[in-house]
This record gives sequence, C-alpha cells and structure tokens, in this order.
Amino acid sequence: MKVEVDMRQSYDVLFASSNKNKFLEAKSILKKFDITLGFYKCTLQEIQSNKLEDIAKKKIENAFKLCKKPVIIEDDGIFINALNGFPGPYSSYVFQTIGNKGVIKLLSTKRNASFLSIIAYYDSKHTTKLFKGKINGKISTDLRGKGWVYDPIFIPSGQSKTFAEISDKNILSHRYKALKKFANWFQNK
Repeated sequence: MKVEVDMRQSYDVLFASSNKNKFLEAKSILKKFDITLGFYKCTLQEIQSNKLEDIAKKKIENAFKLCKKPVIIEDDGIFINALNGFPGPYSSYVFQTIGNKGVIKLLSTKRNASFLSIIAYYDSKHTTKLFKGKINGKISTDLRGKGWVYDPIFIPSGQSKTFAEISDKNILSHRYKALKKFANWFQNK
C-alpha cells in the first residue's frame, strides 16, 4: 500500500483518501472556515454495507490507524429515487462499471435523486464524529460539462445546470454542507 503525506506544511487535520479531487475540494471549502487541511494519500479499506454511515465509520478507524493524527474522510453516494436509492453506497462501483451514460440509460422520465456526503472525524482520544450533508436534485438526460464522477449528470434543485457546469458548486454541494457542519464543530471543540 502506497501512502503519501506532505509533512512540510502545517495543518489542522488530515484528509485521508486516494482521491486528490475530493481532497482539493475539501481543502478549498475548509479554507473558508480557517481550517487548514493536509492530504494523507492512501487506499482505505471499504466494507460492503447498505449504509454510508457504517462504511464511513470503518474507513475513519482505518485512516487513523495509518496516520495516527486527527483525520477526516469523506464518503458519499448518489441516491436515485426511481431506482429505490440505488446506487447509494455502491456509487463508486456503478460509476466504474457503467459510468454516467449507463446511469442515464437506466432512467426514464422519473429522474429525482439526491447526493449524500458523510464526513467522518477521528482523533487520538478515539473521538468519532459523523457529519452529513444532503442535496436534492435530478439526473440530467445527457452529459453536461466537464467534471469528475457524477458532476456532469447531477442537477441540484433550483438549478438548471449540472454540478460540472456550476462555477460555485463548492458553496451548495452535499460535501460543502457536511464540511460546514464539521468546521462548526471542529472550531468549537
């Protein structure tokens, strides 16, 4: 397992992930709350579960065992109403296998969906905290914009553009909502 962390910079908390895009997005969001994020690049064990909360709890414990520093992880999923919440916690696998075009093909006229993000925190006091952020929206009928994972097909409620087309995604996303809750707790702990 390859682990990479930049210890030259000071940080308030580490972000453990193999996904640099998630880290950069989280870093940008937390900077607005005066929280400095360090990147701990690693591959975390991910259990199979129908609940994002269970996956996040196991991932954060694994992350702390690896870095032994205050750390956060993020786990998220897209939940499509017409598919009874699928892919949910299996979003990464679905994206890797059928991609956005496959998801679009699965849907007819009912396209309502939601994105759920869970930020999990763990520290040396064995404090585990979960922070949830959710945004409702719908799946577009085609790929729109350049973005990562489901951003080119998810249109947040009240918007006409996908996440990939919105320049200020970081102030209305599910990840923003969860990170904002984390930041408010972290600054007051």
